[in-house]
Amino acid sequence: MKIDLRKLTGSNTVSIPFSETLDLREETLYGAKPFQSPVQISGEVSNESGVLRLKGTIKTIYSTACARCLKPLDILLTAEADMILSDDPEAEEEDDLFVLTGDSVDPADVLVPALILQVQMTYLCKEDCKGLCPHCGADRNEVDCDCDKKQIDPRFAALRALLDSDEDKST
Repeated sequence: MKIDLRKLTGSNTVSIPFSETLDLREETLYGAKPFQSPVQISGEVSNESGVLRLKGTIKTIYSTACARCLKPLDILLTAEADMILSDDPEAEEEDDLFVLTGDSVDPADVLVPALILQVQMTYLCKEDCKGLCPHCGADRNEVDCDCDKKQIDPRFAALRALLDSDEDKST
């Protein structure tokens, strides 16, 4: 949805509200397509004493997996943006400034990057998630496996053999 900014500069209109549902199912992030739910954006573009400003909110469900146990997770992501719209290409260095390329702006061009910046690299199903056993693959949150008790670091195998031979001599 493009918003024609000439409506704000040429009349007494103070703001233009917007609301839209985006489809980001094909957006790839960290090798996956996590935005399988509709993405809602809303807000307004306003003219504040000759300065064009876009204020908006973007919300969606981010589908991912726990970084330790690989259980599927759905995380509610919300981002807000408050950007000044400028047609000066030299002003690109500021964080709260969006450089326009014409007489219109697509709110998704401003809000989708704000949403992606909210995504963390890893998520956990719970803070004390025990993860998967590296040997048998069991979910340690559900099953207590005894793989750690059986497994010996190969670098210490020679020492373990010495301890085992000492135990055999003492019996």
